Amino acid sequence: MSVLNLTRELESLVADIVRRVDALRHIDPARVLICVASTRGNGIHGTFAKIHPLRFRGGESSIQVKRGRKSCTCSMPAVIHGGIEMLYVVYFLVPRFFDLPLREKLTTIFHELYHISPSFDGDIRRFSGRNYAHGSSRKRYNALMARFVDEYLSLFDPALPDFLLCDMAGLRERYRTIVGRRFPAPKLRIQC
Repeated sequence: MSVLNLTRELESLVADIVRRVDALRHIDPARVLICVASTRGNGIHGTFAKIHPLRFRGGESSIQVKRGRKSCTCSMPAVIHGGIEMLYVVYFLVPRFFDLPLREKLTTIFHELYHISPSFDGDIRRFSGRNYAHGSSRKRYNALMARFVDEYLSLFDPALPDFLLCDMAGLRERYRTIVGRRFPAPKLRIQC
């Protein structure tokens, strides 16, 4: 039994995915901070992962908004890791994410990565309409992610890391220690 670094394993997997899948090649994994966060409840119902873009529309670090008669400036914090400014923070929620079946784990990873703007400017990919994050149909969005997973698995036949093949209980049996990067969610700064 040894130590499992979930962050390092997820970073390696994300780097492999963005290197191999055309639709995600615009992503520079060195500017995406991968973290783990705890879920409040057990079970696989709820959120499995989430992304925090660190810029607004068009890559702007701040925007002006009206609050009644006041004009306020909303700013995203700069997140520096290893001397590099991050554009996105992606959280995988433990243990819920790891208790998913393999295919759903991969679909979740693709789901979060596909939210990254094709401009890779710190903003999210925006679809037309009211639901700009997932487009007109979340079901269609997830079907597209499933196709990306199929492509990744069939065309490249990657040697999937062991950590993806186990649920959280299995990981705890296999590894003496499980570690991962924790990072507080970036907070929007508002000045009026």
